[in-house]
Amino acid sequence: MTSRSPLFDIDLQLPASRSGGVSQALHRQLRAAIVEGRLAPGLRLPASRALAAMLGVSRSTATGVYDLLLSDGYVEARHGSGTYVAAREATPKSAPQPTAQAHDSTPTHKLAAAWRDAVAAPVPSAAPRFDFRTGYPDQRRFPFDVWRRLASRALRAAARTSGASSDPQGDPRLREAIAHHVSHTRAVACDADAVVVTAGAQQAFDLLVRILVTPGRTVVALENPGYPPLHAAFERAGAKLHDIGIDAHGLCVDQLPPRVDVIAASPSHQSPLGVAMSAARRHALLAHARTHDALVIEDDYDGEFRLGGRPLDALQTLDRGQRVFYVGTFAKSMFMALRIGFVVAPPWAVPALVAARLRHNWHVPAVNQATLASFIAEGHLARHVRKMRTLYAERHATLLSALQQHLPDRLTPVPSLAGLHLSAAVRAPDSAARWQAAAARAGIRIATLAPSARPPLVLNGLVFGYGLIEASDIEPGIRALAQAVRRP
Repeated sequence: MTSRSPLFDIDLQLPASRSGGVSQALHRQLRAAIVEGRLAPGLRLPASRALAAMLGVSRSTATGVYDLLLSDGYVEARHGSGTYVAAREATPKSAPQPTAQAHDSTPTHKLAAAWRDAVAAPVPSAAPRFDFRTGYPDQRRFPFDVWRRLASRALRAAARTSGASSDPQGDPRLREAIAHHVSHTRAVACDADAVVVTAGAQQAFDLLVRILVTPGRTVVALENPGYPPLHAAFERAGAKLHDIGIDAHGLCVDQLPPRVDVIAASPSHQSPLGVAMSAARRHALLAHARTHDALVIEDDYDGEFRLGGRPLDALQTLDRGQRVFYVGTFAKSMFMALRIGFVVAPPWAVPALVAARLRHNWHVPAVNQATLASFIAEGHLARHVRKMRTLYAERHATLLSALQQHLPDRLTPVPSLAGLHLSAAVRAPDSAARWQAAAARAGIRIATLAPSARPPLVLNGLVFGYGLIEASDIEPGIRALAQAVRRP
């Protein structure tokens, strides 16, 4: 809505009160009017009650906005008189006056090239009718009551300590719990000394990039399509990148260059296609690494959720040459806000990883580590994973059935037996981008495969996440998608 005050002649554009953001909009516009001189120094502003009545907002909103302007120094309160626009500081005579320059807009050109696209990052839209976003677990089923109890115990224990710095490698109890957990669930052979706790998988990748890449020299082989943040991390570090294709058996080992220093792969549930690397490919990959003196980064981001059949051995399990860095995260098996991951590293690399963490002062909160250590050690994580594996298996089966029922001639699902998402190819000549746009208009949130592929590879497909959507909503969501894409 637009309002004009009879006491100061400016237009105020405020959103509808029920939409939220009224306080922020009013504060922003009044501040701008003061800075730009439209509200002159010394001008008496309306009383909060009068301003609230004029704009149709609550008095508490008006009072809160005045309090913000007062704390920022834009207005001043005069006892018994009211609120006035504060006097502006005089500009020093020696200060250069602004003049028109070649760059007369916000100086985004000063950002490093690799980060400029972030300026135009899309703003999340309102909650959709059907949410098929990827990368999110169903945290509504997480036992937060248990977590709160363990967190309270960890806080009480922390209150009895000196508060000295925590171990930069990670809480020893948590590292012991992680070693036991991955040994039991993924047959990863390690002890606590091989585990480095990180602030999620993203930090794990960043630390690995820091210790393994020499700019302009290190050759890195990456899956294409693959995980964009991992590609970006290596690219920013100045690595020489080689894209390796994916087929029904996983990473195409025969495409690896003879001279390669690091090979990054997601063998248990390839991101984003979802295929699992075959046993033969796993052995071939490790043989290539051994023959050509390469290291391997194994991203096992949701391997705990195997939906059928016997899980294949992790690369780290098969490795006999101390060449594999196994990266895991609890964001998928527990809840996203936890932001705790880990690296199981070869013994020779652990000191470098710990030094990299120390240099950048990226410590995972000690209370969260202690809470997670108890959560794992007392068996709560194993029980939660078992429960969620059954739930995700039901959603996976429901999604496949719905795609076959409503879109059998339009989409081809990629076989997958793990994780929290399913990919599907859009049959030509139709385009995944058109499907995504049609879905958005129908209140369906879904991603395409395109952002995961790097030129010249072009992927025409969709990715269906089933962590945020109930099984009962999957079939109606796919039916709505089918109706949306059939509209002209």
